[in-house]
Amino acid sequence: MEVGTVIILGIVFFVFLIIMRTARVVPQKTVFIVERLGKYNATLEAGFHILIPFIDRVAYKHSLKEMVLDVPPQSCITKDNIAVEVDGILYLQIIDPVKVSYGISDYIFASTQLAQTTMRSEIGKIELDRTFEEREKINAEIVAALDKAAEPWGLKVTRHEIKNILPPVSIKDAMEKQMRAEREKRALIAESEGDKQAKINRAEGDKAEAIAKSEGEKMKRINEAEGRGQEIERVAMATAKGIREIANAINEKGGIDAVNLRIAESYLLEFGKLAQKNNAMIIPSNLSDVAGVVASIGKIFSAMNQKEADIQTAKR
Repeated sequence: MEVGTVIILGIVFFVFLIIMRTARVVPQKTVFIVERLGKYNATLEAGFHILIPFIDRVAYKHSLKEMVLDVPPQSCITKDNIAVEVDGILYLQIIDPVKVSYGISDYIFASTQLAQTTMRSEIGKIELDRTFEEREKINAEIVAALDKAAEPWGLKVTRHEIKNILPPVSIKDAMEKQMRAEREKRALIAESEGDKQAKINRAEGDKAEAIAKSEGEKMKRINEAEGRGQEIERVAMATAKGIREIANAINEKGGIDAVNLRIAESYLLEFGKLAQKNNAMIIPSNLSDVAGVVASIGKIFSAMNQKEADIQTAKR
C-alpha cells in the first residue's frame, strides 16, 4: 500500500511537471521565443499556448514595451579641445524579437556603448559654447546613428536625451565670469540707453516749456498793448468829450463869467497851498493882479470861442 501511494504520487508529480513544461501563459506586451530541439520554432505572443514537452522550450522572453536605458557619463573632447563629461538617456523598443534573440548577444550593452561612441563623435564636431545650444541637434544625430545600427538587431531607437554637460571647473569659472561680464555689459547699455532717452525727454520737455512760456509772454504783451491802446483811446475820447462839453458850456449865456469865476477860485486855491507849504509868503503888491490874470485867461477863452465860431461858419 505504501509502495502504491509512492508510485501514484510520482505519477502525479510527473504529470504536473509535464503540464508545467507544456502549458505556457504569455503576458500582454510580452513574447516568448520557442526553440524545438535547439532550433528556432515559433514566437509566442500574449495568451495561452501548449508546447511539446522535452522537445520545445522557451529560449528567450522579451518585453515589447519601450525601454529606458541610462547612458553612463563619459569624457568627450570638443572641437576646441575642451574635455567635458556628458551622460544621457536612451529610449528604445523591440520590434523584431527573433532578431533581438539571435542577432546580438546583449542588445542593452550594445545600445549603450553605441550611444556613447556616437555622442563622443558628435561632441567632437562642435565647440564648447555650442554644445549647450545644440542639444537637440546632437540628440537627433545620435538617434539617427543608433537607429540605423540597431535595425539588424530588431530594435527601434525612439529618442535620446542629454542629461548633463559638465565642463572642467576652470572652464566653468571662466564661463561664469564671461556671462557675468556680458550681463554687466547689457546692464550698462540698458542704463545708458535709459539715461539717453531721459535726457532727450527732458530736453523735449524744456523746449516745449520754453515755447509755451514765450507764447504766453507774447499773448500777455499783445493783450497789455491792446489794453493800453484801448485805455489811451478811451481816455482821449473822454477828454475830447469833456472839452466839447466845456466849450458848449462856455458858449452858453453866462459861460464866460463862470469860467472866470472858476479860474479865480483855482488861482486863489493854489495861492493858499503855497502859503501852507512855505514859512515865508510873498504877497503881490497889487492884489488887482488877480483880476488881471483872470481877465487875461478870459480873453484867451473868448478868442478860442470866436475861432470855433468862425470854423463852424466856414463849414456852413
